[in-house]
Amino acid sequence: MRLQPVEGHRGVADVLILRAIGLGDFLTAVPAYRALRQGFPEATITLAAPAAFEPLARLTGAVDRLLPVKGLGELAVMPELTAMGPPDLAVNLHGAGPESIRDLMATGARRILTHRHPKYPHVSGPEWCEDMHEVERWTRLLTLEGIPADSTALGLAKPTPPPVIPDAVIVHPGASAQARRWPVSRFAEVARRLALDGHPIVITGSAAERRRCLDVARLAGLDQECVFAGELDLAGLAALVAAARLVLSGDTGIAHLASAYLTPSVILFGPTSPSHWGPPAGGPSTVIWRGYTGDPHGRWVHPALLEIGSDEVLRAAETRLGGLRSQLAPIISK
Repeated sequence: MRLQPVEGHRGVADVLILRAIGLGDFLTAVPAYRALRQGFPEATITLAAPAAFEPLARLTGAVDRLLPVKGLGELAVMPELTAMGPPDLAVNLHGAGPESIRDLMATGARRILTHRHPKYPHVSGPEWCEDMHEVERWTRLLTLEGIPADSTALGLAKPTPPPVIPDAVIVHPGASAQARRWPVSRFAEVARRLALDGHPIVITGSAAERRRCLDVARLAGLDQECVFAGELDLAGLAALVAAARLVLSGDTGIAHLASAYLTPSVILFGPTSPSHWGPPAGGPSTVIWRGYTGDPHGRWVHPALLEIGSDEVLRAAETRLGGLRSQLAPIISK
């Protein structure tokens, strides 16, 4: 199945996008969703992704409907997809592995847009490049097939519900893997000192991270009512971030939400390079990274994160809160 460069929107009535991964993955692909919307303005665009992302999909202005999937291997047996019929174009924004290509081939799509893989030599596409920012990876895939894509188009519309607390300092101590979790005691120390300066602190996380978030509040001397872990859906979290004064987090999904709303942020990187997953250059973000990488899915906190002290993070947060953005480089590396 060789895919010729896509020109205009002739003959494309239905586009299916596969991006069934986490929040950060979803948000780094927003410019690609927008490029497909602009490239095929009359098409119905369906995004296959976890159901929790449905409110954010609406905020992109690029997706018509979300097809809820939890991961790979589901598309071929979904009654909803059978009812929709084969898409004219299926776009692989999930990865380069054979599983995601197989999933899209199972839809019966007329054309498939993907990176190539040796197990499917008859499916054309560019080579996968490891050393590339995740946003650029997907905009490059589309651009090479004749679909112009703007890698800076990361913004989301603001959610309709008002935030639970406006002008908050959001402290988000969790991440999907232990390797990317800065110690609870250090998050707590920064939260404590910012609270003493009069900043309203909100601690966010998933339901599974609630214990960790309560520990941050306890060690910071804060009431547990400031902990919203497990209490917000993604629309509520987006509203909170959009109206916040600052987001403090590790390398995880909420950092990408801060970029989407141009909310000032301090992001702590450990095993992953910000050149692959960091915020856009020139934005209101301070990235603290020690300059070396490791396993982002490891079971232990990465040593690079342990080298970052609470005093350094507090100074970065105070600079962002004071609006003195020109005094701090976007990336601090030692």
